[in-house]
Amino acid sequence: MIVHDSERRLWVLSGPSSSYVLHLDDHDRLRVLHWGPRLTVAQAASLPLLPRPPFRPVEDAAEGTLDLTATGGLFYGHAAVQVRFADGTRDLELVPTGQRRTDRELVLTFADRHYPLTVECHYGVHEDSDVIERHLVLRNEGEPVTVVRADSATWVLPRMDGYRLSSVRGQWGAETRLHRTMLPYGETVTTSRRGVTSHQANPWAMIDDGTAGEEHGEVYSCALAWSGSWRLTAQRLPTERVTLSAGAGHDSVTRELGVGEELVTPVCAGLYTDGGFGAASRAWHDHQLRHVLPHPGETRPVLYNSWEATGFDVSLDGQIKLAEKAARIGVELFVVDDGWFGARTHDAAGLGDWHPNPRRFPDGLGPLIDRVHELGMLFGLWVEPEMVNPDSDLYRAHPDWVIHRPHRRRTEHRNQLVLDLSRPEVADWLFRTLDELLAKNAVDFLKWDMNRPFTEAGPDERLWTGHVHALYAVLDRLRAAHPHVRVESCSSGGGRVDLGILRRTDQVWASDDTDALDRLEIQHGFTQLYPARVMGAWVTDSPNPYTGRETPLDFRFHVAMAGVLGIGGALTEWSDAELERAAELVADYKRIRPLVQHGRQYRLLPPDRELSAVQYLALDGSETAVLVHRRSRRFGHPEPGVRLRDLDPGARYRDRSTGRIHHGAVLLAHGVFPDLAPGDYASALVHLIRE
Repeated sequence: MIVHDSERRLWVLSGPSSSYVLHLDDHDRLRVLHWGPRLTVAQAASLPLLPRPPFRPVEDAAEGTLDLTATGGLFYGHAAVQVRFADGTRDLELVPTGQRRTDRELVLTFADRHYPLTVECHYGVHEDSDVIERHLVLRNEGEPVTVVRADSATWVLPRMDGYRLSSVRGQWGAETRLHRTMLPYGETVTTSRRGVTSHQANPWAMIDDGTAGEEHGEVYSCALAWSGSWRLTAQRLPTERVTLSAGAGHDSVTRELGVGEELVTPVCAGLYTDGGFGAASRAWHDHQLRHVLPHPGETRPVLYNSWEATGFDVSLDGQIKLAEKAARIGVELFVVDDGWFGARTHDAAGLGDWHPNPRRFPDGLGPLIDRVHELGMLFGLWVEPEMVNPDSDLYRAHPDWVIHRPHRRRTEHRNQLVLDLSRPEVADWLFRTLDELLAKNAVDFLKWDMNRPFTEAGPDERLWTGHVHALYAVLDRLRAAHPHVRVESCSSGGGRVDLGILRRTDQVWASDDTDALDRLEIQHGFTQLYPARVMGAWVTDSPNPYTGRETPLDFRFHVAMAGVLGIGGALTEWSDAELERAAELVADYKRIRPLVQHGRQYRLLPPDRELSAVQYLALDGSETAVLVHRRSRRFGHPEPGVRLRDLDPGARYRDRSTGRIHHGAVLLAHGVFPDLAPGDYASALVHLIRE
């Protein structure tokens, strides 16, 4: 709900349990008076009467309180809007010129006092979510303007006793590892300059006062819905004011805004919660299931991917043998990975030639697809359509289609170059090619990969942002033309995970590291913002192909059950006993899958302890599932009970496996004591049904 108090020049934006209050002060600056628990309009109206900070020489008392920040005057902090006019002027003097408002959307318009540039601030709220969605629109009606920076939103936090920043860090094979640190004074910047979201960081941040835990404390967070380069600035001023500002693009990349042109920034969403990091995560998960994902009510199938079994050695008979093994253990979606197309018998050729290899598939993909469907499974293909190998028919025909700069070498990485989707002819080719592939073959699923960052892209933002907008447009067109096809976003693992790509895909590949122990940490950080419903997690062979670590089959399955279960091992080499046990574990997952993919998640014990655990609870409270993992058991200490969350203390719960009855109050106070096997890397699934 959005309410306007015209007399006091303030707006109250409210969700079910929080409010964000904007106010135009006496100098026509847009200030944030409140972000926190829900307020009535009358309560919000009293905020301008609160005492203001005392005057300080050479400082602006409004700094750190402004919702719309632009360069100019005594403002020296991070400015969300930074421009350079044709005459060299950099300062902006914005004055309010109007508003448009509904119960769900607010648009506040500002214009420069002299130059014909306007800035629109857009705000969106939902009746069933406390997430606020924001973006800016810059319009130029005069001489060309250079946009140096245009963040989507600046979030103003209230004063707190301390400030702790939560984010994720990583690299290839080690993405989304949670990092918490006290916020230093000055500007703390996280960014990607790679053209994709990146493995190294992710465009979200959370702030608390340093005392919040998993289930207690206030948390302020924001997330950028953008799949290209980005920048997020957490600013802490000496006056103990803190802001979060996020937007597309990175330093040195600018945008020329010509006469009559406009720049629309991507959405930056913000959220206040009280209830710790767990409550913040559950609110973000719920919001994505309600308002971001294209098919939130669907249940994602159990997947098999052939890559680790075959590599580039792809053949019709080999894939059919794998498919038959996969069907035997209960797999629902069979995905052929790299090596099915063009001259792709190794990683230096074929990218860009998206037609079946005639030697490997002399009759096309039809016989394989038909057999997979006969086995009762859906059929999927791996593609990497934004890339091209120099050794390909596409590159030989269109060498100018790749991102490059005159007089600079074309940097190859993984023997490939990046196609410039910002060029309309390239984006059109990409859509036509994939549209034809899907029209001629009964493909149900695409694993859409993107394995390298941009190089030689230059300083013009039109390429950096144009590539992402074109990618979004191609995905939107393909989904409209082939509504039954589902898509997984992959970028050498978790290199492109964000709210922008999730609006157009059904799941993401969280990491190429499939080591179960490493995955506990990766998945812990991933679910801080993103729901298990989109997190692809595989069971692969032991020793793990990346780390060489040996772990039991049950442990690998129980880790992967925490998301969208996939299997990537060489099934033709598994013993009958392993296949039989895998079938039992797949059946276990299918029973708890509605809880994992559509329920509420509780991170009970973090992965850095000897014992870690995560709980999933049905929205109606009728059943709950707990996945427990033991890294190691030291000194022979007895393991503590795993205390559950959010159960009815007066209810009784039956263990589906043992039949034992548990009292809700005891589960909350003392927990469950799963029957873990002796030794390292033990695990258990506890599935409780409310009586």
